[in-house]
Amino acid sequence: MKILAICGNGMGTSLVIKMKVKKFLEANNINAQVESCALSEAAGYLAQGIDIALCSQQLTSGITPPKRTHVLGLKNLMDENEFGPAIMKIISENSLT
Repeated sequence: MKILAICGNGMGTSLVIKMKVKKFLEANNINAQVESCALSEAAGYLAQGIDIALCSQQLTSGITPPKRTHVLGLKNLMDENEFGPAIMKIISENSLT
């Protein structure tokens, strides 16, 4: 499974989100490749078969994902209580591992 953290400029927020998501997945024994990028780079990453893309709600309109990619537009990207259940729901509903 591949997960992509997207932020506006790719300077730091997406990297912090990447680390938090990796920690969450490891704690839940879920194996995934997690990457991070700026919104301007997202299309290139999404074309590589990303399963879940995480970004702030404000950025979702700038993302055109392939059909198989699930985009999570979150209010607080740093909050595991928001992204954690959302990721787990997508994984369970789509048999992603």
